[in-house]
Amino acid sequence: MSGVLPHEHYMRRAIELGKQDPRLPFGALIVDRVTGEILAEGWNRTEINPIWHGEIDAINRLAQARPTIDGTQLVLYTTAESCSMCQGAILWSGIETVVFGSSIRFSRAEDGRRSTSRQKRSFAARHSVDAP
Repeated sequence: MSGVLPHEHYMRRAIELGKQDPRLPFGALIVDRVTGEILAEGWNRTEINPIWHGEIDAINRLAQARPTIDGTQLVLYTTAESCSMCQGAILWSGIETVVFGSSIRFSRAEDGRRSTSRQKRSFAARHSVDAP
């Protein structure tokens, strides 16, 4: 593949991956910047494990499939700006380029109150307490 990666193409794929969980539609994929090949895909699975975000899923799949790959040749596409946990995982995996769809600031402005409320209900359900 020569030239610039078609970011819109990969972001559309990340959005499709996010549809695996309509309540938390976060998808991610990792692309080889030289060939344009999609090397790993992931989506939010926090109903199984609270740290299983889309980026973590994609990084884990890549690590299983290609444990020795050079992260500097990779681009991670994600539907939303990564949380600090995922940012750390991206850093440790060596991926130098991230393309995200929406920012944390935008997400909070659009869904902040509902998101916080949903998080409280989710916590309450997992820990058998009354949600505020």
